[in-house]
Amino acid sequence: MVLGDSLTAGFGLPSADLAFPARLEAALRARGHQLQVFNAGVSGDTSAGGLARLDWVLRQANPRWAIVELGANDGLRGLAPAAMRANLDRIVARLKAANVAVLLAGMMAPPNLGRDYAEEFNAVFAQVAEQHGVALYPFFLDGVAADRALNQGDGIHPNAQGVELIVSRILPFVERLIAGT
Repeated sequence: MVLGDSLTAGFGLPSADLAFPARLEAALRARGHQLQVFNAGVSGDTSAGGLARLDWVLRQANPRWAIVELGANDGLRGLAPAAMRANLDRIVARLKAANVAVLLAGMMAPPNLGRDYAEEFNAVFAQVAEQHGVALYPFFLDGVAADRALNQGDGIHPNAQGVELIVSRILPFVERLIAGT
């Protein structure tokens, strides 16, 4: 399961089969993992929104593993990093209590919010991962952010090529999650 925002949901892509969860599933299957990846992405969602719908998502997906990809909209809206941390903390704690192994995908604060905000925001993901002993993929948009060729016209959401790069970079982390290492 991937619990996330528009980056997970596939906002702006021509079809759902180009969204991150579908492309991740295809990559995992190509590597011999016969898994279904549930797309629990909602465009515009913040960490608070992800937390609010987590119990419903758990009932629908009944996952063994989860990637938590939330925080981009918290940053875009300039929401308090402490509140995001509390939400992510509760999400990860609930997932672990449900015996779901977690990979937390980090995000970087938009540069226009200043250095102090960025430092506090960017540190949240490593803090939550360390606190709960879960795996961390440091930056979900690694290699894609700010590259016009890999993003849609809005400069925020990856295009199909950008999604493929995200999948290729996160895939080793997902395979370690599945293997329990």
